[in-house]
Amino acid sequence: MVGEESGAGPPPQTLRRYAPQGDSKDRNGRRAKPERSDLPRTAKIERITGETSVRLELAIEGTGQHQISTGIAMLDHLLAQIPRHGVFDLRISAEGKLDPDKHHVVEDVAISLGQALNKALGDRKGIRRMAHATVPLDEALALVAVDIGGRPYAVVDAPFSDLTIGDLPADLVRHFLESLAAEARMNIHAEVMKGINDHHKAEALFKALGRALDEACSLDPRISGDVPSTKGVIQG
Repeated sequence: MVGEESGAGPPPQTLRRYAPQGDSKDRNGRRAKPERSDLPRTAKIERITGETSVRLELAIEGTGQHQISTGIAMLDHLLAQIPRHGVFDLRISAEGKLDPDKHHVVEDVAISLGQALNKALGDRKGIRRMAHATVPLDEALALVAVDIGGRPYAVVDAPFSDLTIGDLPADLVRHFLESLAAEARMNIHAEVMKGINDHHKAEALFKALGRALDEACSLDPRISGDVPSTKGVIQG
């Protein structure tokens, strides 16, 4: 059963701006995002191939609003967890051939989201870069750790009991994360630590991904203007 977050929210409105508050927390206990001259960090991606058509808009300084339509209900539900729990704004409109399978749509949505993250982050100056989140959902427990450091790599340990999760082939969860990591130029480790229900396991993974990305993309006022790498540069 799809949870309360499965419905798409209203289209993104004017992006919320944050006043400089050092490393203070907002009213929800999340780290406040300091003001910067290049904010808001946004990106638009349009990917048109012989198999799919994907249009995507991302705002890192968002409020969790989302409008997602891919033609795959379970994918829409899982994708909604990223902006909701990462507090991004995200619009995705995707169309494509769903026969003989849904591989191309899932892959191209992941590619587009990864490219949008990479573009919006730019030179990555001042970001926290590395983060992780552990998220429970009833009997399921998932861990996602990310490093947005320009080194694309994915390790996904997410065993599912059935071949499909709703209308989504279960193995495409792994492929989505691998494609996202490649295009966002980031390292993702994703693990389902416990769980019985495949829906719960997949949803916990995407919630953890949203949480980890929120932390990794957030700005650290202590290193404002500096690239978080001893190399002095992160190749996006």
